[in-house]
Order: sequence, then C-alpha cells, then structure tokens
Amino acid sequence: MAKVIWNGTVIAESDSVIKMEGRNYFPHAAVKANYFIESDRHSVCLIKGTANYYHIEVNGNRANDAAYYFPNPNPKVKVIQNYIGFTDNLDIED
Repeated sequence: MAKVIWNGTVIAESDSVIKMEGRNYFPHAAVKANYFIESDRHSVCLIKGTANYYHIEVNGNRANDAAYYFPNPNPKVKVIQNYIGFTDNLDIED
C-alpha cells in the first residue's frame, strides 16, 4: 500500500495508485480530506492539461500547493482524472 506522509501524519493511502512520469497519483477517495484546503493556484502541463492545487495542513503546519489534480486532463492521460499527485516536499512510501 502506498502512503503520503506529511508532518508525521498519513494524509493518503491506497493500493490503487497510478504511476505516471515518475509520480504517484492517488484516488481522490484515498485522501484524508480534512487535511486538504483548495488553493487558487492553477498551472498548465502540455501533456496533462490544467492542474488545480490543494494546500496540506496538519497540526497547524501548512504545505502550500503541495497536492494537485487535473479535473479535465487531456484525453491521452484521462486515466488520472479523479486522482491527486503530490509535490516532492511530502514523503511518499510505495
């Protein structure tokens, strides 16, 4: 089971992780939503499309824009729709 840990707390875990371009993407249902705060940030990836972001907050500590998802990914990577990726400043255990 893959896990995402930040500030000593597991914030996501799943056996249904998708690996793409060296990143793990977790199903939305696998994250502990109480740690996720919608961000206003957006970015564009030529391969995947437009990403939306979440801040992660655990025990009063925040990692800004530390998780992202593609609500309408490009057709070639539609498999990651409804999945969340994480930035490198979080610990990910495979």
